Amino acid sequence: MTALADSWLPLSPGERSVAIQVLVHGPLSRTELARRLGLSAGSLTRLTKPLIESGLLIETAEGAAPSEARQAEARQGRPSQPLDIVAESRTFIGFKITEDMVYGVVTTLRSDIITRYDRPLTTHEPECVADLLAGMAAELARTHPSLAGIGIGVGGLVQRRAVVGESPFLEWRDVPLAELVEERTGLPVVVENDVAALVEAETWFGAGRGLDRFVVLTIGAGIGYGLVLGGKRVPCAEEDRGFGRHWIIDPTGPLTPDGERGSAVSLLSIPSIRYQVQAATGRGTTYEEVLAGAAAGEPLPARVIDEAGRALGTLVAQIANFVMPQKILLAGEGVGLMEVAGKAVDEAVRAGRHPLAAPVPLETKVSDFHDWAQGAAVLAIQVLVLGTVES
Repeated sequence: MTALADSWLPLSPGERSVAIQVLVHGPLSRTELARRLGLSAGSLTRLTKPLIESGLLIETAEGAAPSEARQAEARQGRPSQPLDIVAESRTFIGFKITEDMVYGVVTTLRSDIITRYDRPLTTHEPECVADLLAGMAAELARTHPSLAGIGIGVGGLVQRRAVVGESPFLEWRDVPLAELVEERTGLPVVVENDVAALVEAETWFGAGRGLDRFVVLTIGAGIGYGLVLGGKRVPCAEEDRGFGRHWIIDPTGPLTPDGERGSAVSLLSIPSIRYQVQAATGRGTTYEEVLAGAAAGEPLPARVIDEAGRALGTLVAQIANFVMPQKILLAGEGVGLMEVAGKAVDEAVRAGRHPLAAPVPLETKVSDFHDWAQGAAVLAIQVLVLGTVES
């Protein structure tokens, strides 16, 4: 395998700005693109010419431009030739590593998933994990020869988008994962905290696109939180070290093995919900079984899920009060809670907000681990192609 992104690099800051605008918001007419970037027509032509010649941008059919932009260009006597990204010109691998699986996707330059490929993870030995990732990448390269890079999402603390400083699920410390995978694949590799990767993907291509203030809240093995201000993700140490373990929702709430008593993790995470039911019944149950029991009116599951719903509503209200987001996206493998406890969530949100406060714009996304892998691929797109290295 060889890296193909080099034909686009390095992009100048101006070229990068053009590429990002078209990638995220395109196709765009030249008039609209110049307006967004505050450029003259001549400056825009200078910046777009090398991007077109390299195959990153393409002039599209006239009908692809917004009607107002086409009318403006017509008034100025120029034909409308909107610009768009050649989304299929390069592909990217995204991996999401869990405790017992590696979920993989191949995406286009616009993050559309075109292939899914998963493998069981039977050991946490870093060298063996790197071997598995390299083997998966080699298999994907057979059908996707235009691979330009790899993004990897890991639960835990990631440093310099290369080293897994700490991962409780994998029991890793200071593992140079990017280097290990690069040595085996020959492709550039970006590693990031999985929640951060998901937030970046939703900011660029999903629910947060075009928003200044945006929050992602995830429910699953833990509780994840991501904040976007001014259209950019705000990095913080807490998102990498188990958000919610010390966010106390109910001081008299349940005590579970992970998280303080009555914390967001103790009330909302899937392992904690399962633990509460098992501790009371002595019988192991899946999360889906707990939700089904609550929906059927079984007293114990109903109590646990109703309590979790109130906790989620309280958490959403507190976030809305302090951050004032334009939207909160609720995602992760635990969002089935909303289907069963939606009423409790809504009541707790209203109870935690001023009576005259605007409704909280809460969006729920039913997602699986391939969405997390897609987020990792977006990190690869941002860093490896467009050079956006902020973290």
